[in-house]
Amino acid sequence: MSYPINGACQCDGVTYQLLSEPQMVVACHCKECQKLSTSAFSITAMVNADQVKFEGEMADWSRPADSGNISAAKFCPGCGNRIYHYNPAEPDKIKLKPSNLSDTSIIKPVAHVWVSEKQDWYTIPEGVRVFDKQP
Repeated sequence: MSYPINGACQCDGVTYQLLSEPQMVVACHCKECQKLSTSAFSITAMVNADQVKFEGEMADWSRPADSGNISAAKFCPGCGNRIYHYNPAEPDKIKLKPSNLSDTSIIKPVAHVWVSEKQDWYTIPEGVRVFDKQP
């Protein structure tokens, strides 16, 4: 894989470059991520904030997480695509939504979290770590 990889929302109002390989890619099956993705789970690439260069205006949204932390999000105000999530207490770490990368071959989850809320019809692939809730 060659970096940087370009990414963009659906309307190209927000563009970015991922400068290096994510620390890990995770699939989250919690009900909130099912709402976010309008699917069975949401994919997240854990990256250091200094490894992504963003351009364009982003809007903010947040909610309390089960952990007591704040789950904040940045999204395109034009098309509504989520770009990344973060905990405001840890601004150097972001949870990039990698499905809007130009090369999605890096999307290979090494763990599935919140499988206690997983859709019954989805079978988790063998060989990945599984957590009932957030590890």
